[in-house]
Amino acid sequence: MNASAGAPASAAALRRRVTPGPVAVILKGYPRLSETFIAQELLGLQRRGLDFRIVALRHPTDRSMHPVHEAITAPVSYLPEYLYQEPLRVLRGWWSVRRLPGYGSALATWWRDLLRDPTPNRIRRFGQACVLAAELDPAVGHLYAHFLHTPSSVARYAALITGRSWSASAHAKDIWTTPDWEKREKLADVAWAVTCTAVGCEHLAALAPDRERVDLLYHGLDLADFPTPQPRPARDGSRADAPVIIVSIGRAVVKKGYDDLLAALAALPSDLHWRFVHIGGGALKDTLRNQARRLGIGDRITWRGAQPRAAVLAALADADLFVLASKIAGDGDRDGLPNVLMEAQASGLATVATRVSAIPELIDDGATGVLVPPQDPMALAAALSELASDPSRRAALGSAGRDRVRTAFGHDAGLNRLAARFGLTAGAGLADVA
Repeated sequence: MNASAGAPASAAALRRRVTPGPVAVILKGYPRLSETFIAQELLGLQRRGLDFRIVALRHPTDRSMHPVHEAITAPVSYLPEYLYQEPLRVLRGWWSVRRLPGYGSALATWWRDLLRDPTPNRIRRFGQACVLAAELDPAVGHLYAHFLHTPSSVARYAALITGRSWSASAHAKDIWTTPDWEKREKLADVAWAVTCTAVGCEHLAALAPDRERVDLLYHGLDLADFPTPQPRPARDGSRADAPVIIVSIGRAVVKKGYDDLLAALAALPSDLHWRFVHIGGGALKDTLRNQARRLGIGDRITWRGAQPRAAVLAALADADLFVLASKIAGDGDRDGLPNVLMEAQASGLATVATRVSAIPELIDDGATGVLVPPQDPMALAAALSELASDPSRRAALGSAGRDRVRTAFGHDAGLNRLAARFGLTAGAGLADVA
């Protein structure tokens, strides 16, 4: 892949060199309550001195934001969410870039992609890329996309048009639902890529032209948000006036397995007193509420919807047990390593989860939490029942899980490595952070 000594580098090789200067971060939507991990990364890079602008493909839909979003000072701009909504802007963008040297290469690449993926979404990506390429600050030298599907397509086409370098951070759905041909071609074109799970890294490295192009970089947590937890009440579910509080945080979508979790809750012993709290938005909220009513457990469940970070942390502090019943959806979509599991463990909560994707990279079954097979409500019910009635076991697992997160999943090491990818010195700027 490297040019021989003295030979001119190819256009592809030039694009793989990260161009100095400010960075444009391409996101699917911003800000999003469900993507705290991205916001924490951006704030960490900001504190390390990275000069960046945020470009989002969609406007926010959440009614509130986390404090971490408010701390990010980078300017934010939005591309046309749908091309028909801003036709003149799209036309101006295309007219501005059509004669750039890289336009022909970008158009040919997009056309090959469209023949294999003849969808409106593919057309929209190229229109957004033209607007991005036309409106991007000339000082920006590099594009960095979160998610390997739509945002990376827009970044790739825009990088081709303008001759800039680009890179990507891959996560979960984007890895497992993007066709192999598309992942292979994008990985051949990026300067570098990072991903947040070992299983995802292995999969992408096998598709890349060289394995070194893809790096494992756990998101980790800002552990300053998680002081030593207070001792929890020794609730064991034996009293109706002191039910065990079980909490789960996640979007109401298929891969989160909430239908399996509700079936498991309905199968808990009749003499076990419990309450379940769910935090998160998602398209299946009404379906799940109806399922809970049919199962006869609707009155034991509180559906709080999407919540700001302070409310999330408060819910974790109040709970006795955390559960996430992740599974692989029919289209291949699945979790990577859900940040909520790390947050629950950092809060000292005993956790029950499923053996899906990278979750076993975090939870050592029986030592730092409990793992059960996915799509097995009876196994999930047995694990919940056992821990709900045993506060001492919960405390031991919670403490061990917290130690595991603090020793292996703090975010500073990963952020320093990511900052180095952008040419920043590890720790630069951190001395000025209060």
